[in-house]
Amino acid sequence: MTARAADRARYDRATAHLDAPLALVDLDAFDANAEDLVRRAGGKPIRVASKSVRCRTLLERVLAKDGFAGIMSFTLAESLWLARSGFEDILLAYPSADRGAFAELAADPKLAAAVTVMVDDVAQLDLIDGARGEGHEVIRVCLELDTSLKLLGGRLRVGALRSPLHSPAQVADVARAVSRRPGFRLVGIMAYEGHIAGVGDAVAGRPFRSRAIRLMQATARRELAERRAAVVRAVRAVVPDLEYVNGGGTGSVQHTAAEDAVTEIAAGSGLYVPRLFDNYTSFSGRPAALFAQPVVRRPGVGIVTVLGGGYPASGAAGPDRLPVPYLPEGLRYDPQEGPGEVQTPLLGSPADDLLIGDKVWFRHAKAGELCERFDVLHLVEGDAVTATVPTYRGEGLTFL
Repeated sequence: MTARAADRARYDRATAHLDAPLALVDLDAFDANAEDLVRRAGGKPIRVASKSVRCRTLLERVLAKDGFAGIMSFTLAESLWLARSGFEDILLAYPSADRGAFAELAADPKLAAAVTVMVDDVAQLDLIDGARGEGHEVIRVCLELDTSLKLLGGRLRVGALRSPLHSPAQVADVARAVSRRPGFRLVGIMAYEGHIAGVGDAVAGRPFRSRAIRLMQATARRELAERRAAVVRAVRAVVPDLEYVNGGGTGSVQHTAAEDAVTEIAAGSGLYVPRLFDNYTSFSGRPAALFAQPVVRRPGVGIVTVLGGGYPASGAAGPDRLPVPYLPEGLRYDPQEGPGEVQTPLLGSPADDLLIGDKVWFRHAKAGELCERFDVLHLVEGDAVTATVPTYRGEGLTFL
């Protein structure tokens, strides 16, 4: 029996009393992935990206482990909710225009002490000041550095369209604006190198593309390491007591941790290891989060149909944004239909061994987005469900 077949047998036994659709997290794999992230971080603390987890119980579990400290959140409303739930040191990774939430933040000393907001434009400070109302708490601020690689005099750009702050001088200018402005305190710098951390460099069946990606990423790492160090020096000249410099992502943990200028690493997807993180030479993790759909039809030889399953991930549309049938091994989509909203035909010889009501296990494409589809996660240890816990959705919360 292969390892994957053994996992299927475990998951089927653990959930035999449960009807699909359902989602599970294999805690043995989750914990092993957490340990691997800590190993790769080389002693630097890991700030957990909540958007990649979206379950309070699992956020608490990973933050209780040595090597993890703090949360990187994705909306201001989520940040306030997490702070009220007892989490501390929450860094909001994206700028916000939620005026109501800013009013709450500015009026509550506990929230203001726990939450740091992201800024890359003085206009964002204006919005916050305009939203304060009667609140006068000092707002903690982090500046985001644009990590993109610019070549050919800036005519070629590789990297996500995020912050407009690219050079040390640009970041230092905004740092001075924050430090001079009453009601704000600059505490950190963040730089997410998505073109390194979030792009696999070993694409199956694409050796030339994989080689080109590795070359691009090696160039980008060198350029960013030098520029990030210069940015940190420039900002520390303005704010000597900067608390942290955050960088990285699941796919670049060990490379970013090697930079002296970086004090902490951000990661989250590496806990669940969705399919987008299969194609890396720098690490390999264990799939920890899966979902199951029930067989509801047998249209013919070598074909079964499962209920639902069309859960595409965000990002540029393409096959890599789709979930994949995982267990039993050997199933594939009908190219004329793909994964559907209400039904998904699956082709392959394993279909002939599946009965009506059997479960087919899928891997989703992008970490925490699975939790927007399910109210609960069934936590599996060995071949038993040991707990069933709510996702953000199960707590009645959809932040985006």
